[in-house]
Amino acid sequence: MIETERLTRRFGARTAVEGLTLKANAGEILGFLGPNGAGKTTTIRMLAGIIAPTCGRATVAGIRPDQEPERLHEVIGLLPEAPGFYERLSARRNLRYFASFYSNCDGATQAEKYLTLMGLAGRGDDRVASFSKGMKQRLALARALLHEPKVLFLDEPTAGLDPEVAREFRDLIEDLSGEGRTIFLSTHNLAEAEQLSRRIAVVRTQLIALDTPEALRKRQFQRSIVVQLESVSDALLEAVRGFPFVERAQLQGNRLAVALSDPDRDRPELVQRLVESGARILEIGEEKRSLEEVYLSLVQEGSS
Repeated sequence: MIETERLTRRFGARTAVEGLTLKANAGEILGFLGPNGAGKTTTIRMLAGIIAPTCGRATVAGIRPDQEPERLHEVIGLLPEAPGFYERLSARRNLRYFASFYSNCDGATQAEKYLTLMGLAGRGDDRVASFSKGMKQRLALARALLHEPKVLFLDEPTAGLDPEVAREFRDLIEDLSGEGRTIFLSTHNLAEAEQLSRRIAVVRTQLIALDTPEALRKRQFQRSIVVQLESVSDALLEAVRGFPFVERAQLQGNRLAVALSDPDRDRPELVQRLVESGARILEIGEEKRSLEEVYLSLVQEGSS
């Protein structure tokens, strides 16, 4: 549904996006992560047909954004980081006005549909200037959906929202994905990216990584089994380090973190050998790396 091939954008001597090649499948939420200045918004602007690439190409729903931007705008919805409205007009009048830009879009019907869906039906006749940031963000999403687009581009959709409103907004995004829409989600919120996205792209001008969160964890960090023991002696630690299937063993208080050659295969034997060595096991689990740790590792790797 979204494909790029060596997509590049330069602004004078500065390269904002370089050689970006990726694919987002139909019905997928693709998380798009990167530090400030990594080219996330520039990429969205190219994919949405707002600016043309310096070189490379992209297709969105089978359409070249740089060649047919007007046709593209009929099938995509865009929620920018800072959406603008006619503040003196009501929410309803804003939506009807923006709906008039699309062919075959019944503005009155669609405005009522999405005011209701976004929980704004009771405020439809109020001026947008009276809306909170969360309400304006809901209205912006309603505007992006008026013409029932196949593809949604969301640029920092929950930035600045309080936790409760942000959670409700994430629920809305999940519902939209459940309807089969392809969603390109640019965010700094790593928990949000992990909750919503099946795959995550990490960029720093260039693409650093593209995979599922779990696969990225495995790529960046070796899996470790964590064993909570009643006590640990130096002799036991040395014995564990001598097991042929143990690659590394570290002690953290009475917690033993063990990297195994094959965690799924070797874990039962590790437990058996610990018991045979006289260890009293209180708990056993696996060390869970946060997406934040993975992201920071990837970004640091990409800057070296």
